[in-house]
Amino acid sequence: MLTLLAALTIATIAAPLLIRTLGRSAFAILAIVPLAGFVWMVSLFHGGVFADGGEILATYSWMPSTNLNLEFRLDALAGLFSLIILGVGALVLLYCWGYFDSNPRRLAIFGGELTAFATIMYGLVISDNLLLMYVFWELTSVLSFLLVGYYGERASSRRAAIQALLVTTFGGLAMLVGIILLGRQTGIWRLSELPLFANIATTPAISAAIILIMLGALTKSALAPWHFWLPGAMAAPTPVSAYLHAAAMVKAGIYLVARLAPDFVEVTTWHIIVVGTGIFTMLLGGWLALKQHDLKLILAYGTVSQLGMITAVIGVGSREATLAGLALTFGHAMFKAALFMIVGAIDHSSGTRDIRELSGLGRKEPLIAGIAIVAAASMAGLPPLFGFVAKETALDTILHEELLVGMPGGLMLVGLVVGSTLTMAYSLYFLYGAFATKGDGVVSEAVEEMHSIGPKLWVSPAVLAVASVVFGLFPRLLSDPFNEYLDVRFPNTPGEDLALWHGFTLPLLLTVIIIAAGSLMFWQRKLVKRAQFDPPALGDADRVWDSLLGRLRVWSLRLTASTQRGSLTINLAVIFLVLALVPLGALVLGDSNAIRMIAWDSPLQAATVVFMVFVAIAATMQKNRLSGVILVGLTGFAAALIFALHGAPDLALTQVLVETISVVVFMLVLRKMPTEVGERHGDVRLRAWLSIAAGVSVVIVAMTAMSARVAEPISTLMPELAYEIGHGRNTVNVLLVDLRAADTFGEITVLVIAATGVASLIFGTTTFTRSSRRPVLLTNKPRWLAANVDSETVQNRSIMVDVATRLLFPAMIMLSLYFFFGGHNAPGGGFAGGLVAALAFALRYLAGGRREIEEALPVDPAKLLGTGLIFSALAAVGPMFLGYPPLTSGYVEVELPLIGEVTITSALLFDAGVYAIVIGLIMHVLTSVGGHLDYEEEVRKERARERARSLQEKNQARRQDQEKRRKERAAERAAISQGGSSSTSVGVRNDERKDS
Repeated sequence: MLTLLAALTIATIAAPLLIRTLGRSAFAILAIVPLAGFVWMVSLFHGGVFADGGEILATYSWMPSTNLNLEFRLDALAGLFSLIILGVGALVLLYCWGYFDSNPRRLAIFGGELTAFATIMYGLVISDNLLLMYVFWELTSVLSFLLVGYYGERASSRRAAIQALLVTTFGGLAMLVGIILLGRQTGIWRLSELPLFANIATTPAISAAIILIMLGALTKSALAPWHFWLPGAMAAPTPVSAYLHAAAMVKAGIYLVARLAPDFVEVTTWHIIVVGTGIFTMLLGGWLALKQHDLKLILAYGTVSQLGMITAVIGVGSREATLAGLALTFGHAMFKAALFMIVGAIDHSSGTRDIRELSGLGRKEPLIAGIAIVAAASMAGLPPLFGFVAKETALDTILHEELLVGMPGGLMLVGLVVGSTLTMAYSLYFLYGAFATKGDGVVSEAVEEMHSIGPKLWVSPAVLAVASVVFGLFPRLLSDPFNEYLDVRFPNTPGEDLALWHGFTLPLLLTVIIIAAGSLMFWQRKLVKRAQFDPPALGDADRVWDSLLGRLRVWSLRLTASTQRGSLTINLAVIFLVLALVPLGALVLGDSNAIRMIAWDSPLQAATVVFMVFVAIAATMQKNRLSGVILVGLTGFAAALIFALHGAPDLALTQVLVETISVVVFMLVLRKMPTEVGERHGDVRLRAWLSIAAGVSVVIVAMTAMSARVAEPISTLMPELAYEIGHGRNTVNVLLVDLRAADTFGEITVLVIAATGVASLIFGTTTFTRSSRRPVLLTNKPRWLAANVDSETVQNRSIMVDVATRLLFPAMIMLSLYFFFGGHNAPGGGFAGGLVAALAFALRYLAGGRREIEEALPVDPAKLLGTGLIFSALAAVGPMFLGYPPLTSGYVEVELPLIGEVTITSALLFDAGVYAIVIGLIMHVLTSVGGHLDYEEEVRKERARERARSLQEKNQARRQDQEKRRKERAAERAAISQGGSSSTSVGVRNDERKDS
């Protein structure tokens, strides 16, 4: 079971490389994997594992406390749906070989995505754990989005992909809530446990759980009112429509209904939702199919109709209904996938799917027309095809179904007959529109100019059409595998076999009526056309969806505009106002009234708090920004003192380091702002009252929370757990990297995202990487630091800061390493060690500026962040390869010379990731808020100097020109004063002066 899953995964990974290397023929190679899986799955039936009610199980423990074990189960039902997934998947991959004419780069990605979809669908049906199944469920939505959006340059493809993603994801999220509600109420987290649970109907909130779970199934299978996404998804390439929207993705909802129906039929809500929605969808989809002019849209609305029929029948929940539903499911997968591939071949060869542009195709391509006729006849339920067998079984089941006594059974039977009549009508409509010679018998231009359809395009649909004939003539070939599942699921109910001929019965009479009525509707299609409103009389679901999205967009913009007005003051005021009102309102309306508080354990704590209050008030009165930052920093250092007085040195150390680095960051920001705070606008008293309200709210909530504790806190067990499980005596550090490491991993991931976002905003470009350089200590001049460049920064350095940095930097790095390695048993850890190292680099920056920080650590901060995240991820998933839950710690004891016995834990790798991420974060801040702004300042000053030099050169040139003119005029006056100049000489001088 899992070997097949691994093989499909390997094929998914190899698909892009194979397609880029071998071209389109690689699709045939990829088809071998699902084909081999199909053959193996067939071997499990007819005397295999499933024949005696057997199943294949595989369980791997992974976070059992949250019910997230990897539990797989391949029983007969999962095997039946796997046959569809693997068999049709292999044929569709083979079909891709002929469908695509070229091999663009995106085709390789498409091949990987299509193979991945087969992998995910197989993983979905073999998942026994409900939450694991949900993971695969949502992955199908993601891959559907990628596959439908293959032609990303087309607006229609992008819209269809987003629409399918939003609708199915909405249903998936609702289903997740329903799964959690079901698990909380029943304790059931595995599908195999549902049949063992008694009195499901009396379980609290079971109706709500059913509604939420069925939202996921109905949206995935495109049932009304969420049917509109399936016709929209026809913007995808035809192989996607043939696989996802005929055989695989839309069958996920059918599979879930088949799993749950036998257990949930006791709940009244079940039949109302499943049967009612299914019959309505069947009628709606069949009626809309008769309005379309696009061949794919006719099939798409027909698919919606038949999915409604299958859901209604299989949702009844009895053995007979399940047998009929499985027959309908297999019949639909065979004829509908074949018809989609036929339409793809027509579109590929003629360039159109519009039935108004197709005439005479049947005479030009008789083989394709023959395959289509067989598949469409099976869709219409004509004998001796398997579609007829499935429809007869469904009609007979509803006629005699004991779970649908009276009006429900009668209404459902009427719905099936009317829906099947519509199916007959649009089946004829499809064949006529695609292959008939219309009008005056002239072959259309599109058909006249089309190239012939080769075997690569008709082999796959031909196989499915032949299968419809074979299983129609010999239905026991499928009936026996169906019963191998039904005998296990309904052990106390006698089974029946599928049969082509049941004699002259009422279902046969109904079939004759259906065929006659459907043929009449097709014959009088012009009359039917008049009865169809355009726009639809009951509204267009697609337009309703667009309108809903538009309204949500407008409301979100209005809400954002009312709370986020571009003013930091208003934004903070809204946040603090909510913080002040909501918790206090909950406490006032609630029942909790016990508040007790121990003011302090020692007078020193009280003195520290008084000092903090005094400093905080003083900070609000400062006009100098630097003074305000220093005062706010003092409150943080005072909080560290309180931690130390409470006996928490690790928290105190972390608080001191965080406060120090915060002050550094504040300084980097404040240097770009005015020194003094400007004139305050608005009423300061309102801000004061708001701050008081927020403070009072936080204090009261904290006191109430502490007073509400009635049991012994779990923190008393932490030291013992830290030593026994995490093999460390520093409880805080073990908590971060072992006991609650999942939280820490999420937090460091957020840190990486935040650091990247801040840097990208400041750099303002698509990249902020720099080439890594090997650090070189320049010794040509006697400088203390590495960056020895003649610049304004170097010239303005303080020798005392240089010396202090040179002495402190190595000591701080050694101290950070001590904190890192010793943090598991003493105050410190990766976070504290990383902060100390970051402060050391910050000191280098403050001493030497931008060039100094580049020389101090010539590595991209982004690489440090990524490396740290990889280290932590390896520590998280590594134990899983050894058969342990994620984040399980191990340790080894080694003997070191001169040191003695040392215990090394695997959590050290996780801590190393934290260490690297903290350094990378601060380096990102220093290179962006610090170095990049320094660079911009240098560029600004250089431009100012250039402007000054240019202005000086212009002024100097102007002065030289003026001096030259002054000398010329003086020479002229001297010549005139001599009086001996002739008129000729004067004229010559005048001409020379003009020329000059």
